[in-house]
Amino acid sequence: MKKNFILETERLYLREMEQSDYDSLCKIMQDAETMYAYNGAYSDSETQEWLEKQLARYEKYGFGLWAVVLKETEVMIGQCGLTMQDWNGREVLEIGYLFQRAYWHNGYATEAARACKEYAFSQLGAEEVCSIIRDTNTASQRVALRNGMTKSDEIMVKHFRGADMPHYLYSVRK
Repeated sequence: MKKNFILETERLYLREMEQSDYDSLCKIMQDAETMYAYNGAYSDSETQEWLEKQLARYEKYGFGLWAVVLKETEVMIGQCGLTMQDWNGREVLEIGYLFQRAYWHNGYATEAARACKEYAFSQLGAEEVCSIIRDTNTASQRVALRNGMTKSDEIMVKHFRGADMPHYLYSVRK
C-alpha cells in the first residue's frame, strides 16, 4: 500500500486524500448517522468541496485531514489529521476524525488520533494540539480523552448549516 503514506500505525496507514478517494469519502460524509455532529449528511457537491478543502490544506500547510486506510484490506475507512481551526478568536492546531460507521468501535479513531498527536509534536514542533467537539458527540469526546486530552474550555457556539452547535475544546500539551 505505502503509496504516499504520511503515518503508519499497527493497523493503519494515513496518507493525503486524492480525487480517487471521493467514493470512499461519500461513505462517510453522506451517512446521516455518521454526520450527526455536522447537522446531517452532505450532498455530492458538499462532499467534493470538503475534499477540495483538504487538498488546499495540504498545499497551504503541508497537512490536513488524511485518508485512513486499513492495512489488511487497503480500504479507506475514514479520515483523520490536523487542521488549523478558530477557537474563540485564536487559531489552534486541531486533530479531527471521521470514520465510516461500519468501522466504529474498533479503536481506529483513537489509534489514528494518537499518531496525529505524535506527528504534531515530533514533526511540526507543536506545543499543544486540540480537538473541537460538539457537546452532544460523546463518542468523539471519549476518543479525545483516550488521546490524553482534557476538556480545557467549556463552550463555543458554531453556527453551521442552519443550527447553533455548542462545542467543547479538548487539548493536550507536549
